[in-house]
Amino acid sequence: MNKEYITIPKTISYTELSKEKSLSPSNYQKLFLKNKNVKLLNDLISHPLTGGKEIGSNKYIKKSTHYFIRTKAISKESYIINYDSKGITPILPQAFIDNELKEGDIIIAKDSKIGEVVIIDRDLPTYMLSGGFKKLDVLENKYYVFAVLKSDFFKKQLNILISKGATIRHAKTKFLDCVIPFPNQKNDDELFKYITALVKTIIKKENEIQKKNKKINDIIEQELLENQKNNTFHYHYPSYDEINEFGRIDTGLYSYNFKERTFLIDNYKYGAENIEKWGFEPSRGQNLQLTSIGKSIYSDVRKTNFYKLFLPTNLTSYGTVSKIIYLGNKNKLKCLEKGDIIFGAEGFQKGRTIVVPSELEKTITNIHGIVFKSSKQDLTESIFIRCFINYLRDKGLIDSFAVGGNGGSMAQKYWNIINFPKFHESIQKKISELYYNPIDCKEHFSINDFEEKNENISDISGILQLDYQIKIIQEKLDYMLYQIINDKEIEVDFEFYNQAFT
Repeated sequence: MNKEYITIPKTISYTELSKEKSLSPSNYQKLFLKNKNVKLLNDLISHPLTGGKEIGSNKYIKKSTHYFIRTKAISKESYIINYDSKGITPILPQAFIDNELKEGDIIIAKDSKIGEVVIIDRDLPTYMLSGGFKKLDVLENKYYVFAVLKSDFFKKQLNILISKGATIRHAKTKFLDCVIPFPNQKNDDELFKYITALVKTIIKKENEIQKKNKKINDIIEQELLENQKNNTFHYHYPSYDEINEFGRIDTGLYSYNFKERTFLIDNYKYGAENIEKWGFEPSRGQNLQLTSIGKSIYSDVRKTNFYKLFLPTNLTSYGTVSKIIYLGNKNKLKCLEKGDIIFGAEGFQKGRTIVVPSELEKTITNIHGIVFKSSKQDLTESIFIRCFINYLRDKGLIDSFAVGGNGGSMAQKYWNIINFPKFHESIQKKISELYYNPIDCKEHFSINDFEEKNENISDISGILQLDYQIKIIQEKLDYMLYQIINDKEIEVDFEFYNQAFT
C-alpha cells in the first residue's frame, strides 16, 4: 500500500523559482489526493482558538494538587496523554491557569512535536496546558477528524506548510490550513459511527494499559512496605569508603531517594538478590554495524525473511514496542528467545524494557540494548523482573546509575548492586498476568456493541495483549483513511479484529 501523499514536480517555472528563491525540491512539494471532498481544518472547529501558556520552570515543584502538561507528555504512537511521563509536572497552585480541559477535548502541539495530537480521556480540572499546545473544539464527527489528525497524511501536509531548515520549527496556526478528506459513500453516517467506535476503543485500551501499569507498581510498592524487617532507615552522607567503592562523585547513588528505596528492597523480610543470582545473564544485543554483519537493508514495512528489529528507542514505558523495523541480512544474527528481557541501556529514556513472551521467529535487538537471558526459562519470573526494573525506573533509581552525557548509559557492572526482592510466586503471577495474559475471544462484533464488548476484553487482557489489539485497530484505521483519500469504497466489518486473538 503506497502512502505517498506528497508529490515533487520534475520541473518548475521561472516565476515559481523567483517567488520561492530556492532550489531545494522540498520547497516545491504539493499535496496529492484523488478525493476532492475535503474541508479545511479551520472550517471544522469553533473559534476563537484557545491554547496554553508558559509559566516558567520556577513554578515547578515536587508535589502538588495542580499539574502542567508539556509536549513531552504526548507521542506519535499514543492517542492519549502519558500521565506517568516527565511531561506532567506538578506546579504551584497559584500559577495555575484553568484551560477547562474536559473529556473529548483535542489538543495539538504547535511547537517541538509539531502536529502531534491527543484527545483528553477524562476531565482534568487541575491540569493546564503549556504554551506549546492549542485546543481544538471540533464541531462535527470529532473522532473521525481526530483519526485523520493522527495520520501520516496530516503530518505530511503540515511539513509542506512549515518553513524548512530551522533547528526549532514552529507551526503557529498553519495546521488550520490542512485539509481533512471526507468519504463519498451513501452510508457515510454508518461509516462515521464505525470509525468513531474504533477510535474510542483505542482510547479506552490505552487508558487500560496505563491503569494496569500503575497497578503493577502499586502492588510492588505495597508488598515492599508491608513486609519489612525490624530495621529503621537512617540517611547518612557518603563515606570515603563508599565513594572509593563506586569510584564516582557525579552520581545519584548517594541521594536520599536512592538510599531509601534500596533500603526498602534490601530490608524485605523474604530476602533480595541481584539479577545474576536470580539466574539471568546479561549480554549486549546484535552489533548491526557494517563491519560486523556486512550490508543490511532496512524497511518500515514487513518483508518476507527479514529480521524483526526491536530498537531500544522504540520501547515504551509500558513494556511494549511502538514500532517494529524490518532488517534484511544474509547472516545468522543473534536472535531473541522466549523469556528474554530487553533493557534500553542508553539515553534519556534508558530503563525501558520489554519481555519476549513467546517464540518469535527472527527477532533481534541492537547493541544499545542489554538482553537478560534466564537459565530457568520461567516466563512469569522474567515478567516479574522486567516489571520490577520498570518500578525502579519509575522511582528514579535507574537514572541514578547513569554514566556520561546525553542521558547517560547504564553500565553492566551496576547490575551486581541492584537487588530484586524475592516475592512469593503468587504475587509474581499476579503481576505477570497484568502484563501478559492471552485470551481466547470468540465474540462477534457490530457497530452497536464493539465498544461495550471490548471493555470486557480489556479488563482481562494483559498490557501486551491490549497493545496488540490497539495495533490491529490502528492498522485498520490507516487502511480506511488511505481508501478515503483515494476516493475508494469502504466496507463496514469487524472480521479484521479476529487476528488480535490468534
